Order: sequence, then C-alpha cells, then structure tokens
Amino acid sequence: MQSSGRAAHGAITAGKASGIGNQPPPADNVVSHVCTCYVQSGMNHIPKVRVLRMNRNVFLFPLIPALSFLGACSSQPDAKQEKKAAIQLQKIQGRIQIGKPANATDAALNAGGPSVYLKDGIRQYRLFLKSPTEVVPDKEYVAEGVLAQKVIDEIGDPANGKGGYPLEASCQRAVRTAWTGLSFDSVDSFTGALRNIIKRYPARAVFLVTKLQPAEAKEGAALAEDDETPEIAVPSDKQSALLTAGPKTLPAPLWEPTGGTAKCKVLIGKDGKIAVLETGAQLCEAIPWSDFNYQPTMQKGKPVKVKTEVEVRFEPRT
Repeated sequence: MQSSGRAAHGAITAGKASGIGNQPPPADNVVSHVCTCYVQSGMNHIPKVRVLRMNRNVFLFPLIPALSFLGACSSQPDAKQEKKAAIQLQKIQGRIQIGKPANATDAALNAGGPSVYLKDGIRQYRLFLKSPTEVVPDKEYVAEGVLAQKVIDEIGDPANGKGGYPLEASCQRAVRTAWTGLSFDSVDSFTGALRNIIKRYPARAVFLVTKLQPAEAKEGAALAEDDETPEIAVPSDKQSALLTAGPKTLPAPLWEPTGGTAKCKVLIGKDGKIAVLETGAQLCEAIPWSDFNYQPTMQKGKPVKVKTEVEVRFEPRT
C-alpha cells in the first residue's frame, strides 16, 4: 500500500512537472486523486463520498471571501460620493481682460502669470487657472469650471461668518470639485490661494477653470451702434421711480453679517438694464444686478443710457 501511495504521489508530481504549456486537469480529477491517496493510506473506514465532500469544501471555501470582496466592489456609492458627483460644471462666456497682478496672491491664480478676467455683461469673473494659459485680450472666450462662491454658499456656515470667511474646508471642496487627482501639496496650495483672494474680495466672483477656449464674438455693427447711444445723468430719487424690477433689500452676506446700506453708481443701458457697475465696493458687487430693470429713459424720442446711483439695504443676519 505504501509503494502504491508513493507511485500515486509520484504520478501527481510528474503531472505538475510535465504539465507546462498544457491545460490543468479539471478540479474533479484533482479531488479524485487526493481521495485515492487518502484511501490507500489507511482511510478506508471513511466513506469515499464523504472524502469527496470534504475535499470539495477545501477547494470551495477560499472562494467565499473572494466573492464577498467582488460584491463589495460592485456596491453602490455612498451618499457623499453621489452628492459630489452631482455637482455640475458651469459655463460662462465673455470678453477676456488682462491685468497686472497686484501681489503674489493675484499671481498665484494664474500660476505666476498676469491676472485674467472674463467679463460677461455686468458680471466680471476672476479666472483661476491651474497652469499658465495664454489668452488674447478683448477676445470672446467660453470658460467651463466651478464658481467658487457657489460651492462655498452651498456648504454654508453655521457660525454665520463669525469664524471667518471663507472656511478653509469650503475652499478645499471647490478646488477638489474643479480639479480631480491633485496631490495633497497642490490641493493645499490652491486652497490657500483661493481663500486669500476671497478674503480680500469676498463678493468678487472667482471661477476655477477646467476648460477655456475662444468663442464667436458679437457682431461688430451691434456693438458700434450701442457705443453711439448718448448718456445722461439722472438723480437717484428720480430714476428710482422708473424701477420696474429689482430688490431694495437683501439678506446680509456671510462675510458681512451686520449688513448695511450700499450706494452704488451704475450705468443703465438703453434697454433699461444695468450695463456697468461703476462702484468697487464689495456690497455693491454682491447685488444681483441682472434682476434690475427700468423703464427706458427717452430723449428726443430715442432711448438713452443713464448714469445714476442705486441704493440697496442689506438686512443683518440673525
């Protein structure tokens, strides 16, 4: 019986050695050989069917954790992942303006290059570019990315700005939302630059750019016609009588929880909409000027542009 056992063992070893380049034997055959060896080694008292079942369990048992692992990999993402994936990139379009960086904070928003702005009507965006980018001044561009203030406002601040604005965690989320796959050092660097610029100008829109490309400009004839429209100055109280839409009071922003009254100099276009904000005060930049509309001011039967002052009160946060 022992010699037969050695022969059987030798046959299995030889099979492994000579099996290079050949298909491995089926699992059933392996179990059968092992069972034969056990039976010939003095385990005749164990039923053959039981031996087969025992050895099959040995082969199948390691599959249980493997299948569990595969099941975990195919599970649905958690709520936080779904919320993050739901954030959509924005698109803005306007003319590019170039400025000289005022300091290192400004330069950090374009990898050490000049300050880049995109003007969309009355709204002006400070573009935050991850790498140095060349653009043509006064050319129309389309930018895709994340508006930092929108992400910050979505998170909110339970302390109503008393702990400082903006929160570092809010800025970090804006950076990670716009640019995935960054190293920890890059995330920290971009988060610091974003937080510094928003601390300085909290109402000035900062747009984290993921894609920037030229777009078709407006027709030159329409621009030339608009430039020839005359401008007149109108007192604030007289012009307010022509207001048809626009808020006179607003809740104070997080970065100015005490509120206050903003007196903003503007230029109203011939269509009755705010065309230019001529005041750099941060509360004036926080006003949604696109919501304002006036009855067109007429002169000699034709609409004209109007220079005036608009007053809006910000109610304190509770």
